[in-house]
Amino acid sequence: MITFRRSIAATLLLLASFYFLLSSRSHSCFRLCHPHPLPIRKAAQKSVAASSESPPSTHNESLPPTSAASSLSPEDLARKPLRERLRYQFPYDVHAKFPAYIWQTWKYTPASGKFGDKFRPMEASWTELHPSFVHEVITDDDADPLLRYLYAPFPEILDAYRSLPLPVLRADFFRYLILLARGGIYTDIDTYALKPTIEWLPPHVDRSAIGLIVGIEADAPRPRGLAKPGHPVLRDIVATITEDTLRMKRAGILRPGIMDRSIVEFTGPAVWTDCVFRYLNDPEYFEAARPPHGRNLTAKDFAGITVQRKVGDVVVLPITSFSPGVGQMGAQDAGDPMAFVLHQFEGSWKGEAEEDEDKELHQNAADIIAQSALDIIRRTKNGQRKTE
Repeated sequence: MITFRRSIAATLLLLASFYFLLSSRSHSCFRLCHPHPLPIRKAAQKSVAASSESPPSTHNESLPPTSAASSLSPEDLARKPLRERLRYQFPYDVHAKFPAYIWQTWKYTPASGKFGDKFRPMEASWTELHPSFVHEVITDDDADPLLRYLYAPFPEILDAYRSLPLPVLRADFFRYLILLARGGIYTDIDTYALKPTIEWLPPHVDRSAIGLIVGIEADAPRPRGLAKPGHPVLRDIVATITEDTLRMKRAGILRPGIMDRSIVEFTGPAVWTDCVFRYLNDPEYFEAARPPHGRNLTAKDFAGITVQRKVGDVVVLPITSFSPGVGQMGAQDAGDPMAFVLHQFEGSWKGEAEEDEDKELHQNAADIIAQSALDIIRRTKNGQRKTE
């Protein structure tokens, strides 16, 4: 006969078993739903669709093939060219959603008292318009360990990043590296978000057919954009900067004032534009670029556009979208429906770059003078010994 005490004990045992069962299932679900490590102590990667259809393009296009990671042994993979290894490590899926990341770089995080009051409303505008996004402001101290984690299989990329002689060069390179590996939005710390990314493209676009959104910009030191991880343009620019950096390092000219690339050409808008057009005119991805009747797209094909233009999986935004109110190239003011981001130019990229370059040049000059003085002293002492 079951006593009252035994009934209570059995009930408690049943409840405990039920609790542990639910707890076990909850942990299993977490492991399944969140299989990838996340950057800088954030919760799981969130994704949103943020693409749209633009007016018909005269450039016949076909969607680029989705990259599929083939099975290669580490030894075979190590022998492949850099671009092929990047394709393998960061496969591109045009049909995936845009990752819900916002990336910015600055000397301090918003939690620091040194962050700067003038930047707080700008930084907050991105979070306010994207409340479900992971928003990261990456400092120099954060960037290196994050890149070590993401690019451990690519020692040449890490070597190139650490070898860049100016902070502005490393900031530029970091932007491409983080977008290639994780995707999302990159924007400067001195920008206001005027509209959420979901409104950057018309609603009638096939949201699974866009992998990169770029804009025509006026005097923009670091182009802004939205990308899916592994996009071929990002793969190309990472490889290009790595190759140029290591080439100049081997030649002994990776120093301000003697590099054979200006900052704009090395890591800035010039090399970015080159990589975008190299992709748009690549016959591997675009039928209209194939011989014998292929025609290359140039900047003239996008000059004066006032709405989004779609070419394959790339959408190009008009100048008003990222450079409203600049008073040139037909840009409208910040109240225009096509204005998405407002750049305040508070960071003074040119001033920062020139200041860094001046410091480096002054240090080099001081080193040369000191070395010359030591040489003179040695020669003088040697001469005195001979005289004696």
